Amino acid sequence: MKCRICGKNAQVHLRQHNLALCRDHFVERFEREVERAIRRHRMFDRNTPVLVAVSGGKDSLAAMRVLHRLGYNVSGLYIHLGIHEGVGYSDLSLQKVKKFQETHGLPVHILHLEQTFGYTIPALVHRRRQQVPCSQCGTVKRYWMNRYAVEHGFPVVVTGHNLDDEVATLLANNLRWDTGYLARQAPFLPSTHPRMAAKAKPFVYLSEKETALYALFQGIDYVRMECPFAEGAKSIFYKELLNRLEERSPGTKLRYYREFLRFREEVLSSHTHPGVELRTCTVCGMPTTLEVCAYCRLTSRVGTQV
Repeated sequence: MKCRICGKNAQVHLRQHNLALCRDHFVERFEREVERAIRRHRMFDRNTPVLVAVSGGKDSLAAMRVLHRLGYNVSGLYIHLGIHEGVGYSDLSLQKVKKFQETHGLPVHILHLEQTFGYTIPALVHRRRQQVPCSQCGTVKRYWMNRYAVEHGFPVVVTGHNLDDEVATLLANNLRWDTGYLARQAPFLPSTHPRMAAKAKPFVYLSEKETALYALFQGIDYVRMECPFAEGAKSIFYKELLNRLEERSPGTKLRYYREFLRFREEVLSSHTHPGVELRTCTVCGMPTTLEVCAYCRLTSRVGTQV
């Protein structure tokens, strides 16, 4: 199989595009698609300080690498969640982040939940056993990504969510016909509150396979194991279902997502929720729809203070 661009031996076959590429032209195409997504959705420009939420995984580290290569003003934020569970997951993730930082010379800020605030994700999970661990973890990460960005002058937070992540979330929201979540699922969400950073996902048109290959070709060493608390998560099951569809009909995921974005723009953009507006949390001063935000309600169970 030959590269469609240069005729050299192809190292990548993208079935959804019926496209064979050599290593160099795959990297070139990947970076071009990221640039197109940023411009198409007007996420940010090269003068904007961008905070990339890095986890030690392939997607977030690849996001920071590609944005830097494209000339954007990037810094990283790693949140040490204190997840050990016999495998030292958070410590291993931190090692990968530090190695990436040293290799590429990019600034990464590190936030230790236990050292700074006196709690870990396992502590929250133990106190709130009736809640799904991923839900609690997501609440904590979203809160601190936003708060850190606002307090340190980053108007945009970038995450490494790829196409597989987005369509799994989309399927879950479709099955519930949750119009609220569907209306808020987008490649870019602008700020709607003085203490809320915009959220950007420049990888939404790129598959997990593509991001993994990009990380490999860029020599990025990343955590390959799943979070110990992710076992049994519905999102993993939804990804497996969508992978079966993709195997049977290449391009299904991308068509599904593109058609959703068209539907969102034409129909859901006018969807409103009477009475729902962002207020200021009476405990921490961050945006919330209630008197006390979800983060403060959650951490109050373990006696922490913001």
